[in-house]
Amino acid sequence: MEKFGPIIRNAAEILHGGDYNPDQWLETPEIIDRDFELMEKSGCNTFSVGIFSWTALEPAPGKYRFDWLDRIMDRMAEHNFHVILATPSGAKPAWLATAHPEVCRVDENGLRQPYSWRHNHCWSSPFYRAKVREINSKLAKRYANHPALSGWHLSNEYSGSCYCDLCIDRFRSWLRERYGTLENLNRAWWNTFWSHIHTDWAEITPWGCSEGNSFDWKRFNTVQCCEFMKFEVDALRACAPDVPVTTNMMGFFDGLDYWRVAEVCDFISDDVYPGWGIEPDVRKILAECSMRHDMHRSMKNGKPFLIMESAPSATNWQPGHRLKRPNQHKLEELTAIGHGADGTLYFQWRKSRGNLEKFHGAVVDHVGTEETRVFRDVAELGALYRKCGGICGSAYPAQAAVVWDWECLWAFQTSSGPGSLEEKKYTETVQTFYRALWTKNIPLDVIESLSDFSKYRLLICPMMLMLKPGVAERLKAFVAAGGTVVMSYFSGYEDRDTNCFLGGWPGDGLMELFGIWNEEIGGIPAFDRQSICYEGREFDVSGYAERIHLRGAESLATYVVDPLYSGNPAVTVNRFGAGKAYYIAARTGEEFLSEFLGKLAADEGLEPVIPADNPGISATLRSNGEEEFLFLFNYTAEERSVRLPEGSYTALADGSARSGVVKLPPFGSEILKK
Repeated sequence: MEKFGPIIRNAAEILHGGDYNPDQWLETPEIIDRDFELMEKSGCNTFSVGIFSWTALEPAPGKYRFDWLDRIMDRMAEHNFHVILATPSGAKPAWLATAHPEVCRVDENGLRQPYSWRHNHCWSSPFYRAKVREINSKLAKRYANHPALSGWHLSNEYSGSCYCDLCIDRFRSWLRERYGTLENLNRAWWNTFWSHIHTDWAEITPWGCSEGNSFDWKRFNTVQCCEFMKFEVDALRACAPDVPVTTNMMGFFDGLDYWRVAEVCDFISDDVYPGWGIEPDVRKILAECSMRHDMHRSMKNGKPFLIMESAPSATNWQPGHRLKRPNQHKLEELTAIGHGADGTLYFQWRKSRGNLEKFHGAVVDHVGTEETRVFRDVAELGALYRKCGGICGSAYPAQAAVVWDWECLWAFQTSSGPGSLEEKKYTETVQTFYRALWTKNIPLDVIESLSDFSKYRLLICPMMLMLKPGVAERLKAFVAAGGTVVMSYFSGYEDRDTNCFLGGWPGDGLMELFGIWNEEIGGIPAFDRQSICYEGREFDVSGYAERIHLRGAESLATYVVDPLYSGNPAVTVNRFGAGKAYYIAARTGEEFLSEFLGKLAADEGLEPVIPADNPGISATLRSNGEEEFLFLFNYTAEERSVRLPEGSYTALADGSARSGVVKLPPFGSEILKK
């Protein structure tokens, strides 16, 4: 099994630390001294520095002050800590916005934004780019060979759009390159509808009424962001070519296609803030976290990733502001490690004394000591991480994958129907499919529709509304070669231009693969009742149901109750080449998916990490080719017993031998080495 190298420079250990902002404390050097004492006590070893430090580094145009950062970097090196040094482009100085308002974004209403929030800079502004290149180049030249520098943190949580003339001109240029002619664009956007045919490129704006226009603006925004990221990287690479680069993503954030952002990064980073005060079901919380971890690991073909931000206690901005219960902090962080992370960092190391995030959780609270519950939780985890060196670079074996695709999400967002956007629930539906197998302890990757399918035995494609070019052919090849694919309702309706396929759904040749014809899709409002019968059991249907017809497939479940659907096939299988293609024509609950997909996984010979007969227990496995590391998680508020697979295990926490049955406390977690 493949073993990966360190994700940052000179760091063959689990990374643990956080977002450190010493520039907030330059007037109180005793606090910075105390920080380094507490860093050692906490077991932290990695810090992201300088994310919002532009004004501290350049307090006036062309007047630089690196002395304070020099001292911090040197002290980090003295303690053998790793620094992921940030480019400060996420929050521009007030002097820059005041002297050059053109660096600020224009909003959707055409108004130039004043100096205000972070991330309201224009990615197209020549002057802003010049200043970013200047500050990035100085940072790279000064610290490229510093022993503490282990990685670059590009900006922070790239997001937003600018509607200025420069950006709109770039949008038009991108469209010219994409479509070549206005005739091609009008055809792709189906602009004969409502007489929206464009006769001049200058007529095109981000506010066009066609779905294709709105969709391409979303695509362009990702292109614009990635191009700016590459611009930032170029300035760094000129002086520090061997220092890896990343930026912090935000899970399933819908503003950017992170599969494209990932292509600019050397390793993947994510910001994870579970909804402890929003979602009472801890199982759903951990499953959602696990799914995003599996996605970020998959973005680099299994390479370990980093949690750049997580909250060691409560966030200040989430509803509920609920404190983590005993063991929940370790449960959250080890879930990331168990799914392929090689480190978990926090926002933030020390709480700000004032301003917007003064109540956001931190390792060091305003009291400034190690005597808090949160600090003890962090230190406990830090002590465990010191014993986990063998996990670094280890792989996560997965023979099944779930497809979650940003362009499918956007296709649902821009499509007018069927039903409202709130009813479509693309992300929630994919999470439900994922959770059905996650609960069975089946290792999963989470991929996009352009990813390589060939390395999997089972492929789950829920609500694949949009089929990008070549995807249908690759699905056919996957199944013909012996793979098994599961596709759901709302799949194969649109091409990459958001236009419906003609000749029957699922389109682009997938009717042949699945052996069905989807005649129509209907909503199931709350006052209707619909269900399917599968192997003698009845399962409820909600939201959507399709009326499909067999064209070579075999029916595995039929609709009951509603006369319009009753007796029609609802779940089918079609043998295609050496493999099988399954189609689920209705939105069922997790109960059906758990039974159906669990049986399917067993039929395909996909072995769970541990049997799914331990209620409330999730398990993952990582391997470095010589050793295996079994992660156990209790996502309930009660003690749970777990029967281990055969063999002898060693608990990394205390070195004790384990076999047979082990007990996990409420929300407990454990790492066992085999």
